[in-house]
Parts: sequence; C-alpha cells; structure tokens
Amino acid sequence: MDKSKFVYVSYIAASPGAVWNALLDPKMTTKYWQHENVSDWHEGSRWEHRATDQSERVDMVGKVMENYPPRRLVLTWALPEDASPENNHSVVTFEIEPYADCARIIITHDNLEPGSEMLRGISEGWPKVISSLKSLLEMGSPLPKLW
Repeated sequence: MDKSKFVYVSYIAASPGAVWNALLDPKMTTKYWQHENVSDWHEGSRWEHRATDQSERVDMVGKVMENYPPRRLVLTWALPEDASPENNHSVVTFEIEPYADCARIIITHDNLEPGSEMLRGISEGWPKVISSLKSLLEMGSPLPKLW
C-alpha cells in the first residue's frame, strides 16, 4: 500500500535563523506549541515532544536523521507506544529558506498510513503549529492555546 504525504508551506517575517531557533529551543516551542522539543539535536540522537503541563507526558518520539542549521531538519516521528520498530515511523522534514525579506518554511510529513489517525491529526496540527509560530515571531505572541 502506498504511503501518504502532507506538505505545508508558510512565509514568516523573520530570519531563517529565528525560525530555526524557534523549532529547536524548548523555551520557544513551549510558547507556540505548548510542548517542548527536547534533544541534543545531533544526527542519530533521540528527540521527544513533551507536554508542558504538570504531566510532562511524552506525546511523540523519534530520531534526528539530518540537521543542517538553519536550513534543514529531518526527524522520525512516532507515538511513544510505536517507538519500535523504527521502520514504521513517519518522517518530518523542515526546510527553511530565505525568501525576500522573510523565511519560507516547508514541512513535509511523509511515510504516513493513508486514512490513519496520525494523518488526520497532523493535517490539522501542522497548520495550527506553524500559524502559532508565525504569530509569535511576527507579533510577539502565539495563538491562544491550541490543544
């Protein structure tokens, strides 16, 4: 069965470096995503997507596949209960490039099961997350609570 892919593109009035930092810095992700993305961000390292409430539950896990600051980050993406085997993980690619006086961010989330809950979730989730990131970087405050 063929896998599905989700692509989302946005333009943010910020430098590629500012967008990059906002993707990796847990203090920033807490503001616009209400989660911390935690890793040392070296290729091959584990990363975790942790809730910032008192539960500190881990909602997503994966591995850093590529890290080319401030242009390209590739992560595997899975629910914690689906951490093994890794060959079933979906893959998220963040590409950030200068565009005029702003940054273009292209998120490609692929290796998704057609019709899956993951595909439904990220199809709504990525636009919310990137819109909130855009609001934070351009206006100084993220969107109201997303989840």
